Amino acid sequence: MIVLFTDFGLSDPYVGQVKARIAVRAPDQTVVDLLHEVPDFNAHAGAHLLAAFSSTFPPGCVFLAVVDPGVGTPRDAVVVQAGGHWFVGPDNGLLSVVAARHADIRLWRITWQPEGLSATFHGRDLFALIAADIARGEFPEAQLTEIPKLKVEFDAGDLARVVYVDHYGNVWTGIRGVGKDARVSTAGALFRHSESYGFVAKGEGFWYLNSVGLLELAVNRGSAAAAFGLKVGDPVQVQRLN
Repeated sequence: MIVLFTDFGLSDPYVGQVKARIAVRAPDQTVVDLLHEVPDFNAHAGAHLLAAFSSTFPPGCVFLAVVDPGVGTPRDAVVVQAGGHWFVGPDNGLLSVVAARHADIRLWRITWQPEGLSATFHGRDLFALIAADIARGEFPEAQLTEIPKLKVEFDAGDLARVVYVDHYGNVWTGIRGVGKDARVSTAGALFRHSESYGFVAKGEGFWYLNSVGLLELAVNRGSAAAAFGLKVGDPVQVQRLN
């Protein structure tokens, strides 16, 4: 299985081009569109989202992860093996959080360049090919060099900021493992805990741990982002009481 995780959006041709290249290279592989609305250019937010999402997938999946504002520059392209999964993408921090949260990791730099490599679309011309080869069981050893560490590494601890806003206006943070008694606040508002939407009144804000284990701010049948003026990068305060 190849899992796509990008900031390409779905209104442009980029996702289709990547999937077409994979279809030629690995026609028998299932391709899953996990997320194409990673906050634009934001490898830091993407790194925390990728780490949270990947834990919910079965072993052996190949994640093609592209949030790559440095495409075409001397930044490295890498393959990461961590937590029973494979990750292919740029060495700009995007893969560093998932790598740091596992002990069983191996890292490679991609040293190969295919003919016709676009300066601005390595997702299609390079990463898709490497991901396809790994997924079909043909590890491209001759095209890689093993390395001891990534060049760009983000702090793998919790990120107390907004990392994603979904189309409902639910506000995802990079915070994990918060007890129900925690005090959660942002934008001058204090949020109470609820297990789910239906336990609070319509229009009321609350926080909960979402389906991938991240602290999320929501409004029952409303938009937390609109109600509280929240956007990606805004800080969220958590006071743990136990």
